[in-house]
Amino acid sequence: MSNGETSRFVRLHVELVMEVTDADRLTGAAVDHINGDAAVPDDERRQSLETVRDDPAEALAHLIDPFDLVTGVPGTELAQASWSSEEMTDYDPDAEWDAAEWDLADDAAAED
Repeated sequence: MSNGETSRFVRLHVELVMEVTDADRLTGAAVDHINGDAAVPDDERRQSLETVRDDPAEALAHLIDPFDLVTGVPGTELAQASWSSEEMTDYDPDAEWDAAEWDLADDAAAED
């Protein structure tokens, strides 16, 4: 805020690209995670198991929790979180990283 006011709330943008090096191991971990959560209703459990078995990106989304990224940050409390995952068919791991390509440069300029 440019008028001298400050906010208690801060939006933290985090974007990661993960390489799946062992899809079976990833899927197995997601299946174990889903089966180990007693709070998940049976219908939701069946749907989640089917989804993670079909899509490594969904398996990864079941294992990553934004809460885990910030629980140890002193003086903060997570107010809201959302996340998603998708396969990147056009990603080139050998290409040089470009913030503008991920729209991060525009986000940073808009916040200034």
